[in-house]
Amino acid sequence: MENLLKVAMAQIAPVWLDKKATLEKIKQTVIEASNENVELVVFGEALLPGYPFWLALTDGAKWDLKVNKEIHAHYTRNAIQIEAGELDSLCALSKEKNIAIYLGIMERAKNRGGHSLYCSLVYINQNGEIKSVHRKLQPTYDERLTWAPGDGNGLQVHNLKRFTVGGLNCWENWMPLPRTALYGLGENLHIAVWPGSDYNTKDITRFIARESRSYVISVSSLMKKEDFPAHTPHIDKIVKESPEVLANGGSCIAGPDGEWLVEPVLHKEGLIYQSLDFNRVYEERQNFDVVGHYSRPDVTKLTVNRERQSTVHFTD
Repeated sequence: MENLLKVAMAQIAPVWLDKKATLEKIKQTVIEASNENVELVVFGEALLPGYPFWLALTDGAKWDLKVNKEIHAHYTRNAIQIEAGELDSLCALSKEKNIAIYLGIMERAKNRGGHSLYCSLVYINQNGEIKSVHRKLQPTYDERLTWAPGDGNGLQVHNLKRFTVGGLNCWENWMPLPRTALYGLGENLHIAVWPGSDYNTKDITRFIARESRSYVISVSSLMKKEDFPAHTPHIDKIVKESPEVLANGGSCIAGPDGEWLVEPVLHKEGLIYQSLDFNRVYEERQNFDVVGHYSRPDVTKLTVNRERQSTVHFTD
């Protein structure tokens, strides 16, 4: 039925900072979801190859600290360059299984020189095509020590059955103007990806759903102290200061009325399933539509620059 969409939240831990092993884990999760007739599977922020937890554990803001430079270099080597075909096998699997994917990656963007890292949210459609790569607009706090700020090019939405789906990374979801940009494109299924904490998901998920009268899927990753691979550079320093749990999950889904369909799930690794009924969107838009009948574009209006930013423009 076009009205119904079966989704899965992939609340999993990465094989931290190991892109090949993490990608294989992601592909196995996609296969598992497809076996349950899932049409959209969502993974957490920066899952491939992992969130930069070391920054809070190794005096990350100290200038010229060899430890942080060496871990950053390891992180960069394990980041994803889409132009080099590093997501091709996942795209092929998406097409084979007829399943759409939202995936948080660390992107080593070729059009920005290929050395800086962007926290990017990639959408792969059911035909295995990458339709948008949204680079996080503003890295948060210590993330700025290793991630570069993105641009508006990825503020895109996509048709999936009767739904219009779009997404943002982590604290971008607290930014009203990027949210509004997606609402204005007709979004009614909002994807919010997080590194992993119910502290982040328990309030904003229901708020966005109630504000937009849309479904909101918040997907978080997991990470425990024991998940740090032994071959990680300076692993002794990392685990010495690490808490036992760095990311406890908190993946959840709110309906267009702002009420829970799936309350935040903690400390549980695996797929979490839910079917969404599009008709609920129309029901809740009856009395409030933030960019429709309850808006005043003659008074307030948003302008969005979606140009992909690059330092150099070549005219050959």
